Amino acid sequence: MSQAMRRLMVLAAGVALSAVLVAPADAAQPVRLFDGTSTEGWSQAGPGGFDVGGGKLTSRDGMGLLWYHGRQFGDFILTLDWRVTSATDNSGVFLRFPDPGGDPWVGVNSGYEIQINDNPAGDPQKTGAVYNFQQAARRASKPVGQWNSYLIKVVGQRYQVFLNGELVNDFTGTHPDRGRTGYVGLQNHDPTTHAQFRNLWLRPLT
Repeated sequence: MSQAMRRLMVLAAGVALSAVLVAPADAAQPVRLFDGTSTEGWSQAGPGGFDVGGGKLTSRDGMGLLWYHGRQFGDFILTLDWRVTSATDNSGVFLRFPDPGGDPWVGVNSGYEIQINDNPAGDPQKTGAVYNFQQAARRASKPVGQWNSYLIKVVGQRYQVFLNGELVNDFTGTHPDRGRTGYVGLQNHDPTTHAQFRNLWLRPLT
């Protein structure tokens, strides 16, 4: 079993995710999106960006979108760790959007965003929401400063979001302008936000 698959199974520990993690026998091997040392394979759309250090990405300024330009993906399981450095930090994980060029709003308008936002006084769409489409069913974030784990399974138009081992969203899209393939990316939301990411892996299912 590969190291990436061991990581996927560790994330599933204690939760009935066996069906979620089953992939076709001919599915591609997991793709390591971020090696902890550089943003090779990634491009920045819009202002700001991400700093690399200590094996993690840290957002700065914005609003912008760091997107993995190496390839587009259809159905997949995406796993990553994230944490915020203050209660007001805001970010998101973007899925299946077309080439944004220099425009970060392409991700917003043509893909789906899995929200990161636990600010009690901020945007009412909190962590785990499929932004502008479906709120999270429950809160499962850890306290500020602790690492959280996302496991996101995307098959067809169904998006299942697991946060720290709990299913917090199960959404089926019907939007005609959102395709079944696209790029993935991370949001640098604003100058006061410093969200951090590490251990980004994606296993294609198609």
